[in-house]
Amino acid sequence: MDLYEYQARDMFESYGVPVLPGIVADTPEEVRAAAEKLGGTVVVKAQVKAGGRGKAGGVKVAHNPADAEEAAKGIFGLDIKGHIVRRVMVAAGARIEREFYFSVLLDRANRSYLSLASVEGGMEIEILAVEKPEALARIEIDPVAGIDLEKAKQIAAAGGFPDDLIEKVAPVIERLWWVYRDEDATLVEVNPLVLTESGEVIALDGKVTLDENAEFRHENHAALAEAGDIDPLEAKAKASNLNYVKLDGQVGIIGNGAGLVMSTLDVVSYAGEKHGGVKPANFLDIGGGASAEVMAAGLDVILGDPQVKSVFVNVFGGITACDAVANGIVGALGKLGDTATKPLVVRLDGNNVDEGRAILAEAAHPLVTVVDTMDAAADKAAELANA
Repeated sequence: MDLYEYQARDMFESYGVPVLPGIVADTPEEVRAAAEKLGGTVVVKAQVKAGGRGKAGGVKVAHNPADAEEAAKGIFGLDIKGHIVRRVMVAAGARIEREFYFSVLLDRANRSYLSLASVEGGMEIEILAVEKPEALARIEIDPVAGIDLEKAKQIAAAGGFPDDLIEKVAPVIERLWWVYRDEDATLVEVNPLVLTESGEVIALDGKVTLDENAEFRHENHAALAEAGDIDPLEAKAKASNLNYVKLDGQVGIIGNGAGLVMSTLDVVSYAGEKHGGVKPANFLDIGGGASAEVMAAGLDVILGDPQVKSVFVNVFGGITACDAVANGIVGALGKLGDTATKPLVVRLDGNNVDEGRAILAEAAHPLVTVVDTMDAAADKAAELANA
């Protein structure tokens, strides 16, 4: 579960990580009131779970309450990578001297924890890793020992932090580790971690991802995931027990099994390069169940996304055979009726594939196109999305 920036900020503050004052607002009028309360220069920041907010116009500096209110009017309702801005945080301004980067994350490949640190903060970490890989230190963290003050100093030194700053930065790194460890996080990131002109080290912008499997250990985590606090489509999917993540593309994706769905995202992205640059609109794993009810719930979520222009259903029949999947698709379209208006490309393979294809052929639904291979189906779905 990804947190909003304001939630990460509040969590950091509760662990003693230095942060700037910030006030959440849901209307331009509330933004003005927040700016009046904070005083001086403020930053109005869109609260969406997506990167690139600044480039999209979702982060604006305001020097007085009137400017803050006007800036908010331009931010509310913005579409940032498929996420509509409904809430902002008004943060106090800071005079920044230097920007750094720090994160600790779950290294699944090595079954360990990994810390990343760099004096090249402020830019997206993916860009930094490509353009200046030598500037990004990677330090493995012992899951048992964790990060104490001495280890924090080693991380800061490895990241190239100036000697005179290591003593200031290390306690912040240690406290960020406490957040990671005690909250059962899979990612804690600060970008940028800044040094102000007055010599303070402050976590200016934070990201936190929590392990949903550990929610039973944290009573406060459920409140962080309130349905009104997440994307409406993701809330609808969660209510139907569907594993759904909204993306910013045009091709809706339904598959069974996380691995297959991830592969489907890749082939659709590749196919989309030939068809106007269309991309996957979501991740939706229906797991082992492909009943009419499950399919209807999945299609209802995906078709509720106005960005979706076509849907790619990619299923490998195993325990759930392809004929059951086909019956689920036909039943789902029957349940949805006139609300289903976008073309579906279906690729079935595996157990009872011939029977499944025969069921779809007999139904002859005008929205359904059956394609034999995953690559060809992805190409067709991308083509339809770009039509």
